[in-house]
Amino acid sequence: MDIKKIWFDQEYIYGKDEEGHTLRQSLLWYPRLATASDKERESYQIGFDGIHWRNLDEDISFESFSYEDAEPTALQKFFLTHKELNIAEFAKLIGINASLLRNYINGFKKPSKEREKEILRCIHKIGSDYCTVTF
Repeated sequence: MDIKKIWFDQEYIYGKDEEGHTLRQSLLWYPRLATASDKERESYQIGFDGIHWRNLDEDISFESFSYEDAEPTALQKFFLTHKELNIAEFAKLIGINASLLRNYINGFKKPSKEREKEILRCIHKIGSDYCTVTF
């Protein structure tokens, strides 16, 4: 695959391949691109196997445009949009390995439905605890 043209909207980076197909990926996977200015986004180079933004130190492979997980799952989206959460401490709280939780968030591994429910219960408990705080 070879991406010939790219463009952005608020949530996605789009690419048009050599056959004219339009593909997309969520910018949640690329936080530096998500927060970059239009000028910064326009300063890229297309290489042999991907796109590189030198000033942002960001790379996207052409291959990644064909991945099935262009859109993060609800679990991934939650953690990708809540950077204030300490993944290692959250993992400790629910009793799982921090590397495993990071793998779930980054899409390298997929949690079972039961594990997803366990993570969601913990998120809800933290939210409930926050709601009871008074000063």
